[in-house]
Amino acid sequence: MPFRDHFHSPLDDQTSWDLFHGQWPAMIVQRLNSILPLRYVAAPHVHLGTEVEIDVATLEKDGSAIPDFTVGNGTTWPLSEPSVAVETDLLNTDEYEVRVYDTERGRRLVAAVEIVSPANKDRPESRLVFVAKCEALLRKGVSVSIVDLVTSRHFNLYVELLDLIGRNDPTLGAEPPATYAAACRWIERGRKRILETWSHTLTLGQPLPTLPLWVAENFAVPLELEASYEETCRVLRIA
Repeated sequence: MPFRDHFHSPLDDQTSWDLFHGQWPAMIVQRLNSILPLRYVAAPHVHLGTEVEIDVATLEKDGSAIPDFTVGNGTTWPLSEPSVAVETDLLNTDEYEVRVYDTERGRRLVAAVEIVSPANKDRPESRLVFVAKCEALLRKGVSVSIVDLVTSRHFNLYVELLDLIGRNDPTLGAEPPATYAAACRWIERGRKRILETWSHTLTLGQPLPTLPLWVAENFAVPLELEASYEETCRVLRIA
């Protein structure tokens, strides 16, 4: 079945792209957990915009003002005026992803599938946050797959990730595609660290590819994007 344009008419008039992005990680997880060895477990992770996640939040009751900074010995330190106080927006860091953990190694994160949203591509700061996160995961030995169906913004975050690392993908040509899928990993071979990638251009009307999802240095499972994509469309009644 073909890759559809979820960001323009007529499909965009019938259903919202974020419904698809929210459901797709669950479908990917379902398929991965059916083929991963028992020591590995896949789990979805969706975090939207600047909403605060409860596990990292410190909540304050309305109306409770703290005029001074309290130090460890119980005394207070009157704060001076801030050096900078300007109105600004927090970066809109959407995260639609699947994480794979190795339960025999302390639930260590071994792979991540990052599904790109429009907010990840809307401005240079957002793109930098996305690619910096991917680069940090790669440096920790986590394999990273990037899947970008966003047709409404013409940037290639896989290319920007390679730029950040100081490399390029000659198979993409002079004008990298706006929609693509790529699997990446950084591994050690002898005294060398080797960056390996498998990239594909996504074309409207064509099936999605299968990527290698590396969960160990010498072991990968197929990330069957087409199967999970079609199952998501079926569940959400997307024609």
